[in-house]
Amino acid sequence: MYMNDTSLKDHWNHAWEKQDDTAVSWFQETPEPSLSLVERHAPDRTSAFVDIGGGASRLVDSLLDHGYCDLTVLDLSGSSLEIARQRLGKRGEHVDWIESDVLAWEPDRRFGIWHDRAAFHFLTAPGDQERYRDLLDRALKPGGILILGTFAPDGPEKCSGLPVCRHDSATISHVLGDGYELVEALAHDHVTPAGRIQHFSYSVFRRS
Repeated sequence: MYMNDTSLKDHWNHAWEKQDDTAVSWFQETPEPSLSLVERHAPDRTSAFVDIGGGASRLVDSLLDHGYCDLTVLDLSGSSLEIARQRLGKRGEHVDWIESDVLAWEPDRRFGIWHDRAAFHFLTAPGDQERYRDLLDRALKPGGILILGTFAPDGPEKCSGLPVCRHDSATISHVLGDGYELVEALAHDHVTPAGRIQHFSYSVFRRS
């Protein structure tokens, strides 16, 4: 079970603590295509944004650079969030940092932009995927934008030693059900710090 798994929290804290954050396989110096997708589909810089599984990602830095001002980063690993806070310094005071398993999170507000490049593809059980969708239904505003980046159908079967569920826009649409309109889908080749290529699939939905 994904939710409330203390060993999973320990796993991810260890993953961040055992090596430099720029050496992990998911590291991106420039957070693309996420940044371009956010700017293209959610140009309102005042819209509330949440990055699920954002951890130490540089996306929050880039969004601040581009004028987005209502930012939340959620991650299970407190170690990853601390890396980002230290890197941003005083700028990090303008970000809401939440240390939580996404499936255990109880948001107290609604968001206009929901971004996830890190968490959804670790939900391998249908029940956990449904719980994620229910959380999304509660937290994303009508008309809001959902950006999901996952391992593609021909992408890795594991990440950091854990199994993943590979997706494309069709399988994600099946999980989301009615109420989410696909507005863009694209393939992306992520090059890891070790030089390996990982195939990703990005899907952008607008909530009806």
